Amino acid sequence: MANWVTGKVTNITNWTDSLFSIKLRAPIERFTAGQFAKLALEVGGERIQRAYSYINAPNDDNLEFYLVTVPKGKLSPQLATLQAGDEVLVTEQAAGFFVLDEVPDCQNLWMLSTGTGIGPYLSILQQGNDLERFENIILVHAVRREQDLSYLPLMRQLQKTFQGKLRVQTIVSREQCQNSLMGRIPALIENGEMESAIGLTMQAENSHVMLCGNPQMVRDTQQLLKEQRGMIKHLRRKPGHVTSEQYW
Repeated sequence: MANWVTGKVTNITNWTDSLFSIKLRAPIERFTAGQFAKLALEVGGERIQRAYSYINAPNDDNLEFYLVTVPKGKLSPQLATLQAGDEVLVTEQAAGFFVLDEVPDCQNLWMLSTGTGIGPYLSILQQGNDLERFENIILVHAVRREQDLSYLPLMRQLQKTFQGKLRVQTIVSREQCQNSLMGRIPALIENGEMESAIGLTMQAENSHVMLCGNPQMVRDTQQLLKEQRGMIKHLRRKPGHVTSEQYW
């Protein structure tokens, strides 16, 4: 059973009609960058809970989560109506294995995401620990429209902080956008456009790929990397080249 604590909302940022971020303070235990917590509200006498990744670094007391409002969803529409000072339940302990401790050493670390799946990468990069063992880090954020690139300013700030080690690439699938690729992650890997834009290769001998976001993207990319690049899923008992987390 999860231990729940009460958090107090400090800020809500509405990025678009369906994307928003919640910041709150809560007496949680320290988590590892890349992990998630569960948020919950009492709705109609029932506790409704969902898992969301931390965006903030573990040493930041301002807990931050990036959400999409699910039409007719039980929780996200309710969370979207919260205001500063409102209370929300949060699990005291974080969970999940989408963390750097689970990633083997490599030359190129590819962080590929869609939508709100950018969250754990931002936590890992803001923390900044254990990244020296990678020569290059590539952060890719794929969205439908340019307005959905909510955290692009933070991504650019991190790019400056890492002084050439971090490369940022955005992908917009439904409209032309300057400095962004257009299409889907698997297709852009298959046709070589992503590697060409970044200037680095994604091969089993030099890379590890982290995938986070839409389940279809994760499945399709894993299959492509296995068939085209010989890159297999990474497991503790059987080391590989791909680590994934799906967002439902």
